[in-house]
Amino acid sequence: MDKKKNTNMEVKKKNRNDVFRYICRTGMVSNPDISYELKLSLPTATQITKELIERGLVEEKGEMESTGGRRAKALAVSENAGKAAGLDITKNHISMVLTDLTGRILKYERIFLPYAPGDDYYLEVCQKLERFLEDGGCGKENILGIGISLPGIMDLDQELVADSHVLGVRELPFSAVSRFFPYPCHFLNDANAGAYAEGIRSESMERFFYLSLSNTVGGAVYSNGRLEQGRNFRCGEAGHMTVVPNGKACYCGKYGCLDAYCSAKRLTDGRVEDFFERLKGGEQEAVGLWEEYTSYLAIAVNNIHMVLDCDIVLGGYVGSSMGEFIRDIRDKVSERNTFAEDSSFIRTCSHKIGAAALGASLKVIEVFMEQV
Repeated sequence: MDKKKNTNMEVKKKNRNDVFRYICRTGMVSNPDISYELKLSLPTATQITKELIERGLVEEKGEMESTGGRRAKALAVSENAGKAAGLDITKNHISMVLTDLTGRILKYERIFLPYAPGDDYYLEVCQKLERFLEDGGCGKENILGIGISLPGIMDLDQELVADSHVLGVRELPFSAVSRFFPYPCHFLNDANAGAYAEGIRSESMERFFYLSLSNTVGGAVYSNGRLEQGRNFRCGEAGHMTVVPNGKACYCGKYGCLDAYCSAKRLTDGRVEDFFERLKGGEQEAVGLWEEYTSYLAIAVNNIHMVLDCDIVLGGYVGSSMGEFIRDIRDKVSERNTFAEDSSFIRTCSHKIGAAALGASLKVIEVFMEQV
């Protein structure tokens, strides 16, 4: 009897979860829409939306357009249902994003703030985040939590930043950071956060590799709605695979790492967008740098594809800005590809601005969704 009761409760929770996700994903819907799309009976769909309305998660927004009979009530996510914040901490900047439960970006800001381990830094980050949220018209009571993206190995079992060469910290407990923020905190590696932004709201659930090409190079494997972490939470660390034996020095202390050849700093010390403008204008130095850069990048992309046999998404500063120049990488990968397939499996990221901060906020939303 108890087992049957538990099973019924699980089914009800799954249906409720599916309905709420569908409303978040679709926008304005009706109970008949929900019934048809999710293959639920109309009474079941109606009962679920009634519960969601009572919980303040969904609200009526007038009526849908007539399809010949009585017009159905229009339902949408309540504006007061809650919001999520995402924070991406890098060596020299912090990026902040505020999203609603649909994942829509309500506000984004990037601030120059060099990282410094210690209480003063985190206090300042918290102050800037609070000001950012206040400017976005969002009170503390509306924040479900904040996702915090950091460059480095995140040990999710021990709940600490195991190692971040970029920030110069090791064995940093999540609690040493979260104690400064008056919200539940969720931590992600920066490349994982970018991959999460790319994958969690995608219609396709196919596996892909996210290659983050910013001032450091990182990577992540996204598969069937989740990130693959690896035994030691190092899955996807493509930035430190060797592309040139005994090659250039990498910041990690080794030689020949992909990061030493394909970080955004190999192209410019300034804005990556400006580099691509010079490249578009045919500036000789930019053309030469791009030729060298793409030669090494093609090696890495082809190797990753050979091992994983999945799409490769190019993100970070470079992936977000390259636009039409992706053809140069595709051409070079095609020359290396053993199986003579076309290189359409290589694509640029969907989110061009603040992808890691967005992914961090979407993680907060996903945690909340699982509890609905």
